[in-house]
Amino acid sequence: MYYIGLDIGSSSVKVAIVNATTGENMLTLHEPPNEMEIVSLHTDWAEQDPNIWWRHTCSAIKRAIKEANILASKIEAIGISYQMHGLVIVDKAGNPLRNSIIWCDSRAVRIGNNALYDLGEDKCASHLLNSPGNFTASKLKWVRHNEPEVYKKVYKYMLPGDYIAYRLSGEICTTRNGLSEGILWDYKNNKIADWLLEYYGIDPEFTPKIVENFSNQGQVNARASKETGLSIGAKITYRAGDQPNNALSLNIFKPGDVAATGGTSGVLYAISSSLKSKEISRINNFVHVNYTNQNPTLGKLLCINGAGILYSWLRGLSDNMTYEDMNGKASEIPVGSDGVVVIPFGNGAERILNNKNIGTHFCNLNLNKHNKPHLYRAALEGIAFSFVYGMKILKNDSTEIKVIRAGNDNLFRSEIFANTVATLIGHEIEIYNITGAVGAARAAGLVDGDFDKFGESTTKNDYVMTYRPLNNEEPYQKAYEKWKKELEIRLKH
Repeated sequence: MYYIGLDIGSSSVKVAIVNATTGENMLTLHEPPNEMEIVSLHTDWAEQDPNIWWRHTCSAIKRAIKEANILASKIEAIGISYQMHGLVIVDKAGNPLRNSIIWCDSRAVRIGNNALYDLGEDKCASHLLNSPGNFTASKLKWVRHNEPEVYKKVYKYMLPGDYIAYRLSGEICTTRNGLSEGILWDYKNNKIADWLLEYYGIDPEFTPKIVENFSNQGQVNARASKETGLSIGAKITYRAGDQPNNALSLNIFKPGDVAATGGTSGVLYAISSSLKSKEISRINNFVHVNYTNQNPTLGKLLCINGAGILYSWLRGLSDNMTYEDMNGKASEIPVGSDGVVVIPFGNGAERILNNKNIGTHFCNLNLNKHNKPHLYRAALEGIAFSFVYGMKILKNDSTEIKVIRAGNDNLFRSEIFANTVATLIGHEIEIYNITGAVGAARAAGLVDGDFDKFGESTTKNDYVMTYRPLNNEEPYQKAYEKWKKELEIRLKH
């Protein structure tokens, strides 16, 4: 028997099939071959048609079943991971009323900031553990204010993963996890934040019914079976946003566990049991996948927008040489890049910088001395330093750090990057060859709540290596302090 995992991203839909007994990954693929279109009608806008997600989900599932050479009837359960914070609104027939306003859309920043001011920081901190910010609730308020004719037709709002589950089953529901990602969950009262909806003028009836994220959330209906190739009656048993799911995939469940992601953007996701936060505008607190009323486990998420996108940009200027070749060239340059400093924050407003957009800066270049390898190393160091800077913010928010695990993705393939982070924060970093789709597939079978046993599968199947802090910390610390000084200069302007 098998489980299938879906990871609904903004660039592609990934699908994995795992053995239900061993957790072994049988196959992973993605659709489309190139990235999905993001519609940006105005600066800082980002939208996608939910029907495009569904179309690629269908084709990816069909391909996966065929290429794995298995019977669809052998797939017992479905797990869903998805891009967080997006807004999908549908009419009574379940049809999307407009494109989804996705995670990287910034149009609702002012709405969230005004809500924080009007409602009060103390109330938002004690009930939401977050600023309302530029999240799902604020995006729905934007639709109400700017597209009243569309808003009049709203039947339910959903997160992206809720929409895919609906297309599979015909049932509209959400999870406490998803509502927390949209900054719609009241932790103090343990229910939907009706008072925030009231402030925004949003009908609470628009909220779907809430199901547990490890439960029978619906079954594949006849229409979805025809479109995907899955068997009628296959159960949806798990869903979570991509970062909580990434943490689950890496066996991150206990206070002190931290998941790190080094993709286009960088993420530190730390587990905590404290329902308090001093950094509600720089750190997001979400219901983690193993949250219960008796054991309120949170994921404290710190995002660094300007991460791998910088290294990718440099690669584009280097005749698209491989990352491995760039890493090799960078390794020829000493720690500190002979004085070159790169500030990597050039991918929009940075929450860790209190929503400032300071851009990317290359500092202290000597045109007679420095060359491309200096830029490669300085970029890797600059991104690593931003992780260290973010880790200090997490620690200031009473976050304990015991274990750090990361996927074997682009940045963590670089010894320079990983060694710099490990050395400066003084913690080992365990590397695992795992994807969100595989994690979601395995989680589809996690109905008994045995997270320890689940974690054993990750350790057994996916462990790659461990980066340990280097003994010669001094040159790394000097380079970090120089970087931090350059950052502080730009933050004052």
